[in-house]
Amino acid sequence: MLRRAAILILGLANIALADPPPTPKSDAPDSSPAPTPASEPLPQSDALFDLGKSLFDEFAPAEVKEQFDFPSKEQWDAFAAKLQLALDGDSFADLAAYEPQARAALVALRTIPGYEDYATWLEARLELITAAKQITEPSPPPTPDQPKPPAPRADLPQYDLWLQRLRASSAPANAAQLIPILIEQFSAFGSPRELVWLAEVESTFNPNARSPSGARGLFQFMPATAKGLGLSTWMPDDRTDPKKSAGAAARLLNRLYSRFGDWPLALAAYNAGEGRVSRALTARKAKTFAEIAPALSVETRLYVPKVFATISHRTGVTPEKLSTSN
Repeated sequence: MLRRAAILILGLANIALADPPPTPKSDAPDSSPAPTPASEPLPQSDALFDLGKSLFDEFAPAEVKEQFDFPSKEQWDAFAAKLQLALDGDSFADLAAYEPQARAALVALRTIPGYEDYATWLEARLELITAAKQITEPSPPPTPDQPKPPAPRADLPQYDLWLQRLRASSAPANAAQLIPILIEQFSAFGSPRELVWLAEVESTFNPNARSPSGARGLFQFMPATAKGLGLSTWMPDDRTDPKKSAGAAARLLNRLYSRFGDWPLALAAYNAGEGRVSRALTARKAKTFAEIAPALSVETRLYVPKVFATISHRTGVTPEKLSTSN
């Protein structure tokens, strides 16, 4: 117990004590829509903070208490809000700067009984953070005998990055059990069956995954979205039902595809919201995801190519083939 408490204490104590280092100002165009502010404290942080503080007070050795001040509630909330602002912002460098703190938070969440479902959410965001770090770091110079890499896809920025990152990854453990259920629902509603792999990106196939902001389930529906799709969010919470949530996801994706006309834009709207994508298309007089990507948040700019790369890696269906499957 003492070892477990020490891991949690050190993880929590490092989450919010220091701001990320300053990063260069983003060169994104001024016409980008403003990031959505994190106007409310993330709702589960109170319970998490209280538990961590209790463990710190009860189990932390004296030498640990001499070296670390447990972060205040304000510091904890500040970390959560700043991380969300970085995800909603336009700077890969700003997001990458949160890697140490996000790793510390993930250690803490994995250690606390009952908080594994929140760890799933943060683990997915940590993948975005490390991808942002890879984008901002200079590439090593090629060796003389190294073949020149192919030019990256211009129509789907960062797709090649995600293909490289996913190359050695295996499907989550729950995938084999859940995929047939999800495919049945997607096929029933006429949505491309390959899109069931969206659940890996959203929740790592954890039906109980939840975010601090209230999203839950395989496809991470917020309460309002779930209710709009006919799902109950309270006793039972249909978002945790693989069959019901898959049917709702298929219907939502179909509607977004009908509105925007292609899957990159539909997936961008799934992540960022229909309004933001529509405003970006109008402001830039654009028709494609690549044209509006600089006007979207770094989270969405990483999310869309990650979904396509995951589908390609798991099923062999490329973005071109997916675009003709509806």
